[in-house]
Amino acid sequence: MDRTSPESIDLAPIDVVLRAEGLRKRFESTQAVDDVSITIRAGERVGIVGPNGAGKTTTLLMLLGAVEPDDGTIELVGAQLPDGRSDAMSRVGFAAGYLPLPSGLTVTECLQLFGDLYGVADPRARAAEVLDELHIGRLADQKVESLSSGQGTLVGFAKAVIHHPRLVVLDEPTASLDPDVAMRVRDRLEHMNAERNATLLLTSHDMREVAELTTRVIFLRQGRIIADGPPTEVVAEHGYADLEAMFLAEAARLREQEV
Repeated sequence: MDRTSPESIDLAPIDVVLRAEGLRKRFESTQAVDDVSITIRAGERVGIVGPNGAGKTTTLLMLLGAVEPDDGTIELVGAQLPDGRSDAMSRVGFAAGYLPLPSGLTVTECLQLFGDLYGVADPRARAAEVLDELHIGRLADQKVESLSSGQGTLVGFAKAVIHHPRLVVLDEPTASLDPDVAMRVRDRLEHMNAERNATLLLTSHDMREVAELTTRVIFLRQGRIIADGPPTEVVAEHGYADLEAMFLAEAARLREQEV
């Protein structure tokens, strides 16, 4: 059967890559997300930030259709969730340190598997290419279960971008990576954004990384958006020197409320 590479199909322009309106999610007595609305356009580099318990991961998982909101609507790369999730996810890449990779396979076999699922024309060749782009070709024949935490993070990232997604979603993209390796990931993300107009959406506790990688931040406090705009404008509006100072102040505020 003839196969067509994802990068050669579905090229109709999509101006709005993600649109969410009025998202709410409660877990037992906790309102994790409360009336969150987000619109992200093609080519934007957006960070969702806030201290632990702000609702970042829950929001991210709802935007991907992995968690169903109690209220609200989501349109992801032109498809309405939840019915259009399979179609949408063929154009989205997602990586997070907590997502396990299939054991029993080599790194190449693992990437081939996901490349095949995404409809990549030559999954083996693309697996070799993406490993080379990340300078980890030496891991090609290594078993997935033998990878270190940092190596697993890199392979998870390779899996997320093997099909040239329109939207790359990352939860703590450089967690457990050495600084030089983290820089490689950031460079690859910036290249994808510049060369292919890939849209980036990430969460991170590293505010310097967020300031470097994003052109827009959405700051959450207890499930609500308290700021949305370019990092420099957000911190200036709230009277802080930088994103890290704002993050630390919000974390301190949360601790005081818990006492």
